Amino acid sequence: MRLSPSSTWSLIEGGISTPNGFLASGVKAGLKTSKDLDLALLVAPEGAVCAGTFTQSIARAACVNLSAQRLESLAGKARAVLINSGQANACTGERGLVDSLNATNALAKHLSLNPGEVLICSTGVIGVPIQMNNLLKSLGPLVSTLSYEGGSNAAKAILTTDLVTKQIAIETELGGRQVRIGGMAKGSGMIHPDMATMLGYLTCDVGVPHEVWKEMIKKAVDASFNVITVDGDTSTNDAFLAFSAGETLENEYLHSLQLGLTYVAQYLAKAIARDGEGATCLLEVKVEGAQTNQDAIQIARTICGSSLVKTAVHGSDPNWGRIIAAAGRAGVLFKLEDLSLSLGPYLLVQDGVPCSFDQAQVSSHIKSCQSSKDLLSDTVTISLTVGVGSGSGLAWGCDMSEDYIRINADYTT
Repeated sequence: MRLSPSSTWSLIEGGISTPNGFLASGVKAGLKTSKDLDLALLVAPEGAVCAGTFTQSIARAACVNLSAQRLESLAGKARAVLINSGQANACTGERGLVDSLNATNALAKHLSLNPGEVLICSTGVIGVPIQMNNLLKSLGPLVSTLSYEGGSNAAKAILTTDLVTKQIAIETELGGRQVRIGGMAKGSGMIHPDMATMLGYLTCDVGVPHEVWKEMIKKAVDASFNVITVDGDTSTNDAFLAFSAGETLENEYLHSLQLGLTYVAQYLAKAIARDGEGATCLLEVKVEGAQTNQDAIQIARTICGSSLVKTAVHGSDPNWGRIIAAAGRAGVLFKLEDLSLSLGPYLLVQDGVPCSFDQAQVSSHIKSCQSSKDLLSDTVTISLTVGVGSGSGLAWGCDMSEDYIRINADYTT
């Protein structure tokens, strides 16, 4: 299936290990009290380069620092990433770094790699160290089960409070050869990324110079993971890692490749927002007419992050005043008389003046989105015009229900 009538990219079955040369696996290591898969591994072909974006929190986990440092010191020459769920291994003192080093060094021996080529990501409860005995004894089974079909197990093993796995694969023909991009991510709560996502991974089976690859990935992240929010909280462990490996792609095809990278990143980001803890629908905010794209994004993200907007959407309440109030505190100047607002197909405000509309009809529209069973089509769309500028932007979020409080009130108890 084509992504759009104008796109050359098509959706295919698979995920992170679908691009040529990539292997993945996921096992039950006993890191979580449940019997779910909880330890994942992704291995890239020889010659791969990796670009990463990471949380900007000053309380970030040791595994984030270690991975960022290794990417910097080897100019992106990474071959593997180990991912554990169950324990965030953040705010655990010196032990956090020691455990991350021991885990990656042990895995490097299993894979016959330089330890500097092995990255690590952790997710789970902050302040809890990794159960290292269980992790280390599971590295053998993790490596022995690596396969081209292992992406599905890897996508399951990285989950915490997620209700669904988040993975995708797409392909096209560029320069006379097949090109594939795969991706997987996790995230449901503590979602308000700053330069990264919760945990996200992307693979692509063409070669791109490291400096060019970094810019392409930053552009994809800025248009996806950096414009989603669930609850306004940025994690200590946010990381996004993207691998490029294969025959070098000619410059004339980089634009088409960028479209594919951005699509995969946006698909995963929207899947995270839709799977927000306790959420019943995806919220998409479109802003046009701003002075700059960044201004538009700032307004859109502020609306998506408003607790009052999110709870109104959950209650199917077309209380448009909450939307305008959120836009007004976004820190971006606009004139109220230039503002027009629509919710789905319904015009609620035009040129700063309230419109007559059937409240029950708009409420019914929101309810229909909430009852949809399609993960990414159950979208409540808010469209806002704030002037006549050329700036436009998108942001994604979700509604907020009583279940969000229930899930987080007793998360560790």
